[in-house]
Parts: sequence; structure tokens; C-alpha cells
Amino acid sequence: MADLSKIGERERLRPRAGDEPHWQRLRSGCYVGYRPSKKEGKGTWFARAYDVDAKKNRRKALGDYGSLSGHEIFAAAKKDAEAWTESVEGGGVRAEKIETIADACRSYANGRPDDKIAEGVFRRHVYDDALAKVKLDKLRRHHLREWRKRLEDTPAVISRNKGGELRTKARAKSTVNRDMVPLRAALRLVLSPGAPDTDAAWQEGLQPYKGANGQRRLYLDRGERKELLAAAGAEGAAFLRALCLLPLRPGAMAALSAGDFDKRTRVLVIGHDKNGAQRCITLPENTAAFFGEQAKGKLPGAPLFRRDNGERWDRNTWGDALDRAAAGAKLPSGTCAYTLRHSTITDLVTEGLPLLTVARLSGTSVAMIERHYGHLVGEGAEAALARLVL
Repeated sequence: MADLSKIGERERLRPRAGDEPHWQRLRSGCYVGYRPSKKEGKGTWFARAYDVDAKKNRRKALGDYGSLSGHEIFAAAKKDAEAWTESVEGGGVRAEKIETIADACRSYANGRPDDKIAEGVFRRHVYDDALAKVKLDKLRRHHLREWRKRLEDTPAVISRNKGGELRTKARAKSTVNRDMVPLRAALRLVLSPGAPDTDAAWQEGLQPYKGANGQRRLYLDRGERKELLAAAGAEGAAFLRALCLLPLRPGAMAALSAGDFDKRTRVLVIGHDKNGAQRCITLPENTAAFFGEQAKGKLPGAPLFRRDNGERWDRNTWGDALDRAAAGAKLPSGTCAYTLRHSTITDLVTEGLPLLTVARLSGTSVAMIERHYGHLVGEGAEAALARLVL
């Protein structure tokens, strides 16, 4: 059993099957647990206590203690675990009642406080849906198929224009697949799969579409990206330039604060991203100079890239800025913020950067990079083999 109070031992731990934490006994019936992040970033801490009345263990997620560092983290987790155990032993903690789909989703989200994606899916597509009130013991395949049909028919929001009007598009199969993941995971924690090919097989209603995650095809070369920046207005130029310099998701770029960039070390910390894991990137000198200029004179918590009104960019405002710039540069229709991310990743892969490094810079998995950009590696390999001809 690892000593969770020792930083080195914690860092060597690997995720367990079923996301089970690594536990350390504090005293009889009282445990503190640590679940390492599957990607880069801090893991999550848990408390476990034995409930004599219920004759079973109870657990509680304590969070990642992101504001603390070093040995302070274990000390805080230990203190919270002991306090919660005393509450359980004193009868002050009631058993979690999970009867409905909504209950299962809330329990799942409470156990993963850092999973903002799951919470967002539940809030938008489950809690206010008829499915939320369905009892778990009454759940059938047709309930989830009907929910899935409603999900597929819900337009995906692209942005909101200056007048406040939403711009939408049909929900892609790949988006449906992603939105089903949290619900499927929440139900698997509390339900066993039903007999195949029967209405009791609830899991069959959430089967993902195969081959839905197609490659992004629209690529802007360096010349086109320069034309885009030349056509960008003064307000959006810096934000769009940043998206051309780093393969970040636009939401992660918009969330950056001035304090996330250290000019002395040229290190940029990306703490808010789709995968929820914090990562650091050391910027080349020219890029660092650009980011340093954006951070100059700003308080650490101020937006690194801000609009004229001082607010952060969001998908509504950066979408409008990019649409205007793309129209001014006469770029192909369909050019969007993710086109810039796709273009920068494509360049990194074709330049021969290892896929693991590209994945870490981009905040995604090697599997995703291989799936969408692996053909570029093949083309590079063909050229390399051609140079071996004698």
C-alpha cells in the first residue's frame, strides 16, 4: 500500500481499473484515497468511512485541492477525511438515495467534481428531460432510444450573433456519440447490462455510431492564415494569431489568464481545457514574446486575450470575429476556430514531430492524433523511403 503522504510515491501511482482510488488507512474505519489523473494534472482525493448502521463503507469525493501544493495537499485531504468519517460515525451522513436516472447522474457528477463535460451534458440534456424521472428499476431500452432521438433532433449551437440570436446546425453523429458517454458511464455504475436483444437491454439504446468521428478536411496553409490575420479587425487579431501559433482549443485559449504565462521561463500553463487536465508548454522565443506582450501590465487573474470591453472571448464572439476575417480574406466557407487548430496540428505532424508530443501540446490522446492525422505520417514515411534509393 502506497504512502499517500509522500509526494514521490503518489506521483508513481497509476489509475486502477474502474477508477478505484488508492486507499491509505488513517485509523479503523477511516481511509483517505487518491485517484491519479489518467492524463497530466492533479488527481482527485476521496474519503472512505465505515457506516456501522448500514454495515457498509461510504465514500466522498474531496476534490483535487488545486490551490494547495506539496505536503499541504495530503494534510488537507487527511483532515477532511477524518472530519467526514466522524460525521458518518455520528450518524450525520445520510445514505445516498439513487432511484432515478437523475439521481444516478448527480451521483456520478458528485464523484467527479472536475468533470465539467459530464455535468454540462447532464444539465443540458438529462435533468430537464422526461428521462430524468424514470426509475432505474423501470428503465428499458425504449426509454434511452427515445431520449437519444430527442438528443439527435436538438440543434447544436454554433454561436450567438450580436443581436443575441442563436446560430445552430444539425447535431453531428460524432457529437451525439460524445454526449452519450457521460450518461452511459453513470448508468453502468448502478445498473448491470440487460439481456441482449430484449427491451431490458438498456445499454443497447446508447450504442455509439460507428465511424462517426470523421477527419477534418478544411486546412489553411500558412499563406491563408496570414491573409486571415491581415483581414482580422483590431479587436480579434491577437486572439486569432494565438490560435495560429498554438494547437489549443479555442475555449482553452480564451480561458487563459495573464498569470498563466511566465515570461522568465517562457512556460504557459493551460489549466482549463476539454480533457480537464492541466499541462504546461514551453514556448519558442518569438511566440513567448507575443504572449508576453499580451500579459504586459495585466493582473494575474485578468484575461490574457480580451475584447475591447475587457471581457474574455467566448464561442459567440470569437465566431463572429473569425467569420468577418474569413470573409475579408475570401477563405473557404466553413472556416472556423477549429480549422486553425486542425491546421496547426497538421503542420506539426508533417514537420515530423512525434505524435506523443503533438498529442500533449494539443491536449488530446495519441489515439485521436493517429486516427485523424496518421495518414500524414504515412505520407512522410513514403518520402523518407524514397530518399533511400541508391
